[in-house]
Amino acid sequence: MIVLLTSGSVILALVISIFLMRLKLRKKTLAPNQNLLPMATFERASFYELRQITNGFSESNLLGSGSFGSVYKGIRENGMVWAIKVFDLQLEGAFKSFDRECEVLSCLRHRNLTRVITACSSLDFKALVLEYMPNGSLEKWLHVNRHVLSIRQRLGIMIDVACGLEYLHYGYSMPIVHCDLKPSNILLDEDMVGHICDFGIAKLLGDGESVVQTKTLATFGYIAPEYGLEGLISTSSDVYSFGIILMETFTKRKPKDEMFTEELNLRRWIQECSPDSVIQVIDADLFHPEDKTVQRKIKCISSILQLSLSCTTDAPEERINMKEVLGALQKIKLQFIKDITP
Repeated sequence: MIVLLTSGSVILALVISIFLMRLKLRKKTLAPNQNLLPMATFERASFYELRQITNGFSESNLLGSGSFGSVYKGIRENGMVWAIKVFDLQLEGAFKSFDRECEVLSCLRHRNLTRVITACSSLDFKALVLEYMPNGSLEKWLHVNRHVLSIRQRLGIMIDVACGLEYLHYGYSMPIVHCDLKPSNILLDEDMVGHICDFGIAKLLGDGESVVQTKTLATFGYIAPEYGLEGLISTSSDVYSFGIILMETFTKRKPKDEMFTEELNLRRWIQECSPDSVIQVIDADLFHPEDKTVQRKIKCISSILQLSLSCTTDAPEERINMKEVLGALQKIKLQFIKDITP
């Protein structure tokens, strides 16, 4: 259970809500799964320690900023490295976002979801201590870092994310919709394994619910049409976002790239490309003139892009689900390894 270090009715209510949620979610017996992690033993952390190990939450320790706060790197005396997400309580929705992340993350245990270590909360300070990811975000690897991810690495990361989403959607009797999946919310550990992070606007679907309505909007370009127009979210909304990320990962084009207009978007650009000219949309960094396996690589990425189109149909009922997406990606990976192995 997350350790909250201050007293008071607000904190007590938060503790009780987390405890009740964990009890509710544990009612369902989970099938054995190699991706599940043992329930974590949460450590203690005080505001003073967090301030000390981040040098007073200095800019030199800043890892990144999000909708409701900033994330800092902190190194403890024992050498352990933490990622400390400090919520900006001046922002509307920050309190709710903190409560939601505590509620969701305290219940989840999967190798492809960012692990929560503890939380620190008072009336004027709220922070989550998370597992540190030394290789940063997928967004940085695609658009900032000079190093190029190989096809196999990109495919592996996408399978990691699909595993995490499949767990969110089907791991409990109460499905969880992430609602804001995008490359900056996919973090990479020291082994380049992908982890989904930032559950600040996640939604838990109640008994019998498959669709809920929300007023909270996520990042444009990645949200499904029914989410952006009507505020309707479901597990299919996450599938749509995942499909857009698949496209971006293998074309290196953001959905809001300047080349796209009202008449042309990322999905349509890929859809209108014939099988014979698919190389025109694929990230050029993935190919080299001397490479004898170019055609096999094109075949692999073409299959991935076709899958991404199945994830991003306008009508949510026509989209495939994450179990199907994960199975398809695993088959593509096996075929790719077979094709390029001498």
